[in-house]
Amino acid sequence: MTRSRGTKYTKAYVCLFICFAVKAIHLELVSDLSSEAFLAALRRFRARRGRCNRIFSDGGTNFRGAYTLLRTLFRNATEAENIDWSFNPPSAPHFGGLWEAGIKSVKTHLMRVIGEQKLTYEELYTVLTQIEAVLNSRPLCPLSSDPNDLSALTPGHFLTLAPLTALPDDDLSHLQINRLSRWQLLSRLHADFWKRWHTEYLHTLQQRQKWDKHSDSTLKPGMLVLINDGPISPLRWRLARIEKLHLGSDGIARVATIRTSQSVMQLPIVKLCPLPQQ
Repeated sequence: MTRSRGTKYTKAYVCLFICFAVKAIHLELVSDLSSEAFLAALRRFRARRGRCNRIFSDGGTNFRGAYTLLRTLFRNATEAENIDWSFNPPSAPHFGGLWEAGIKSVKTHLMRVIGEQKLTYEELYTVLTQIEAVLNSRPLCPLSSDPNDLSALTPGHFLTLAPLTALPDDDLSHLQINRLSRWQLLSRLHADFWKRWHTEYLHTLQQRQKWDKHSDSTLKPGMLVLINDGPISPLRWRLARIEKLHLGSDGIARVATIRTSQSVMQLPIVKLCPLPQQ
């Protein structure tokens, strides 16, 4: 929509690109489900992220139509410009589990955060790019084997060669939505998405068996972990190194001494999340 009198609402779509190697996500806003709209999104993606040699997608008619158009154009292009395109079999969405997981991360919380709000094209595109940065800020593994290094490797490192950051914003969580300006509304949507998504992401890193099944703890001294303890600003993760595990009388560790960039403290291990195993 546009902000003018007599505005009509139209539906918009999100095109998601994900790298199979480093799991970096790129989001594009498109106006319809036609092959031409997808080709425009693909052109924008290549202009900012570089050339891609292989594409995997489902068998949607817009993707197949785009493949047909590209194949015609590539007949007169060099071999290095060709794209090898692989389609999923019909009725097999589980073949695209990697991008389906990315769609779930974006769509589930985006719909809950936006709700009944109507956004202009520019506003929605701004929210999507901020969501893209949130998803690409997730820690993957320690950046180095140095025990004094508290930094983690993220998909954003492969895109910008540095950790992704966000502009500072005021805390608007205590204000009613109808009292916010348009820019404040976008900041609120960004913060709400971060709050929902990063909490859910941390919980996925803490999957444990039931208490009646004993297993060795995955936490070990020297391991880099995420701290799940209270709200934090978007794109900022609390990282720490485990100094020591404190065993109980039954030989099970429930408390750990950790070292952060500010201090050394003790926390229960239920507040510590090991980085995802690669």
